Amino acid sequence: MSEDARLVAWVRGHVQGVGFRWFTRAKALEIGGLQGFALNLGDGRVQVVAEGSRDRCERLLEWLQTGDTPGHVDGVTEIWDTPRGGYDGFAIR
Repeated sequence: MSEDARLVAWVRGHVQGVGFRWFTRAKALEIGGLQGFALNLGDGRVQVVAEGSRDRCERLLEWLQTGDTPGHVDGVTEIWDTPRGGYDGFAIR
């Protein structure tokens, strides 16, 4: 199993008002072992924070970039960091 990581991703496109956060949470739960949240931002993007094993975070990122997501994703910007903890499951905020 790979080391733990923290993924912070900002998803651009038509991603608000289409169930994107709900589907992101469902995908994180399907992958398993991820904690964090999906949050609508005031500028129309969705911020996704996921902590867990690096390979599971990478699977979620790949889905955000190329998966069958609701709405339309124009692009994803991500940063990687060490986990901070403090999350109880994967939430919609």
